[in-house]
Amino acid sequence: MNDILITAPLPDFLKQPLLATYACHDYHGAADKAGLLAAVGTKIVGLVQGGGSLAPVELLDRLPNLKIISVFGVGYDGVPVDYCRGRGIKVGHTPDVLTDDVADVALALTLTLSRQFHLANRYVQAGDWPRRPLPLSTSVTGKTAGILGLGRIGKAIARRLEACGMKVGYHGRAAQTVPYTYYPTLSGMADAVDFLIVACPGGPATKNMVNAEVLAALGAQGKIVNIARGSIIDEAAMIKALQAGTLGGAGLDVFANEPHVPAELLAMDNVVLFPHVGSATKETRKAMGDLTLANLAAYFAGKALVKLIPELQ
Repeated sequence: MNDILITAPLPDFLKQPLLATYACHDYHGAADKAGLLAAVGTKIVGLVQGGGSLAPVELLDRLPNLKIISVFGVGYDGVPVDYCRGRGIKVGHTPDVLTDDVADVALALTLTLSRQFHLANRYVQAGDWPRRPLPLSTSVTGKTAGILGLGRIGKAIARRLEACGMKVGYHGRAAQTVPYTYYPTLSGMADAVDFLIVACPGGPATKNMVNAEVLAALGAQGKIVNIARGSIIDEAAMIKALQAGTLGGAGLDVFANEPHVPAELLAMDNVVLFPHVGSATKETRKAMGDLTLANLAAYFAGKALVKLIPELQ
């Protein structure tokens, strides 16, 4: 039976099949992590982690026989890809199956920010409807959204925004053959749009990519939506812009230090905060779990991974 190291909390629909198939070792829950590695580190051939989990080189160095990392998530910015390439470690992830649910959350944040649905809900629950009128909100129809990262999820977001009567632009490494406006610079796109929607991968290459300059270009009427990774936005700069009124609002499903959300954001009415629920539906999480298992099964059967990360293909 192959030995697997588990480095993140997993739902039962994934954990139970793992326990039934492999000799699993719970690194995440271990009180004595160093002791666990000393006892089983040389036996470990597979590792399962979450999309937001880290697989530091220091840990992987303690696993000399590690052959595969199967990520329960589409993001793998916590995996040292170059290190894995050098050691020949395969890395699988779970793209495609969560695209629609994540895109739905981006749309929900966009609509909520524009129409102020969060304030409307609070207004009714507080019993204010009989006492005072609710201020008017803003329509999304005719507004322009700029998507940072037009991959699978970015394109799904674009289709939803178009259905709401919005114009769509995008910024990425290169122009694509799509019916949307391409902006060669992120600041240029931010200056031209009403909503900036972050949908690109996380990791060192995109850390703080949405910086003070980009936020200033988005402006006092502009709003930012992030369903990708908290690291992509300079969170301190965003908070400063929101406090100063030089940024109109933010809809965030991800944060720089999850699950900890800055107190300043919690106090703002022009901010909508979700607890990283982009893929948090029963259907999608089950499909992600199935794909996580399928990547492991394929490797141990001597087959190609079902979904190998692009950098290792």
